[in-house]
Amino acid sequence: MKKPNILFVFADQMRGSALGCAGIEDVMTPNLDAFAKESTRFIRAISNTPVCSPARASILSGLHTLSHEVVYNDITMRTDIKSIAHCLNEEGYMCGYIGKWHLDCADRGVFIPPGPRRQGFDDYWAAYNCNHMYYAGYYYLNDNPKPVWIDGYEPEAQTNLAIEYIKNSKHKDGPFCLFLSWGPPHCPYEQVPEKYLDMYPPENIRLKPNATKNADKRKIAAYYAQITAIDDCFGKLMRTLNEEGLKNDTIVVFTSDHGDMLYSHNRGWKFKPWAESVNIPFIIRWPGRIPANRVSDGLISLVDVMPTLLSLVGAKIPEEVEGLDLSKLVLGDDSASPDSIFVNFPNSPKRWLSYPEWRGVITKRYTYARFRDKIWVLYDDLNDPYQLNNLAELPEYEELRKEMENELQKWLKRLNDSFESTDEVAKKYYPGSVNGFMEFYENEEIRTGIAERMKKYQQEKLKKKSTN
Repeated sequence: MKKPNILFVFADQMRGSALGCAGIEDVMTPNLDAFAKESTRFIRAISNTPVCSPARASILSGLHTLSHEVVYNDITMRTDIKSIAHCLNEEGYMCGYIGKWHLDCADRGVFIPPGPRRQGFDDYWAAYNCNHMYYAGYYYLNDNPKPVWIDGYEPEAQTNLAIEYIKNSKHKDGPFCLFLSWGPPHCPYEQVPEKYLDMYPPENIRLKPNATKNADKRKIAAYYAQITAIDDCFGKLMRTLNEEGLKNDTIVVFTSDHGDMLYSHNRGWKFKPWAESVNIPFIIRWPGRIPANRVSDGLISLVDVMPTLLSLVGAKIPEEVEGLDLSKLVLGDDSASPDSIFVNFPNSPKRWLSYPEWRGVITKRYTYARFRDKIWVLYDDLNDPYQLNNLAELPEYEELRKEMENELQKWLKRLNDSFESTDEVAKKYYPGSVNGFMEFYENEEIRTGIAERMKKYQQEKLKKKSTN
């Protein structure tokens, strides 16, 4: 029996509630909504370590953060562990990667040469380490060390590359596995085609109940605009699968590496245990195998992606993998859900964050997280979906706190996590960092190229404003 193709599409910093079909935020995602009707959508999908590089390393390796050792951004992923691409290559798959990588060194513009640092994505490479200037996009193509600069909005060009790859796959012997990583809706939010910004007048933005009254609605509107833009890109991908006769033979996943607080609880970005940070979209389709139009509260997390996909296609799961094979859950058995998901942030840079390292667990109903010396948050997500009432120090919830702490201790023991301080973790896994942080940069060629293109972009924006 022919093995299915895999198309794994993920956004950057897109929270799980920011889907039209979620019915929570006023964001337009018609293509993802239509896709969800043909798929299973998980509403308790979690980013185990909610920051870019650690989350991405978990997706590829099936390992938790202290095991894959990418404890913060801009750390090169270990090359002595088997990635999902390595495993699929052994099964005859052609593995390609397009878009943001962010699993290499502090030079965010570095050329990652063919070989171990590409983690088995050897069939096709149109990627860059890290860049969020969406009108100064570029990528390195296969073995060429010279960057290819993109004209226009980056995700549209990346989507076109993915479409070309999918069409060309029909002429290859084996199935393909393509990872497509878009930069949006990660900030800067406003760098998106005007037609999408026009869809979201800031004065019409309805804030989430847990957002601060002084939230910048322009930022939220632009965040939604980015999501609608990549939704259009996703629609093009799905139409290509249909037109090429590949829909029924392809497992498609849409997800994100982590979420975005975006003024909820008066916070920004990610790094935190609140739902806006850790809860991510996760929609998976395989016609005739994975139930369609299904919404599941089964627990699934990014560290489970690798073993689950390998199991679905009948590939061997490496013994060292820590994520769970949740293929039974994905195929429709909600009783196969795990009891809890481990979440953590082991390296908390003092330069960026006002709180220390933390660990926690999420169940179908509760969110629990604590620092080394005290509890931080405890929420009943079923009765308090916006996490407005922190139960952490209320005496009547002492038994619940004990239950959640016991669950956390099970995870710490299982993962051999001694809950060390940021200084201790950074000393082991982040050499050269100071207070858990290392300066990132771009090499001269990339820095100059981005600056020139962003100057042109800003000039064109000013010119349009002056003519309107």
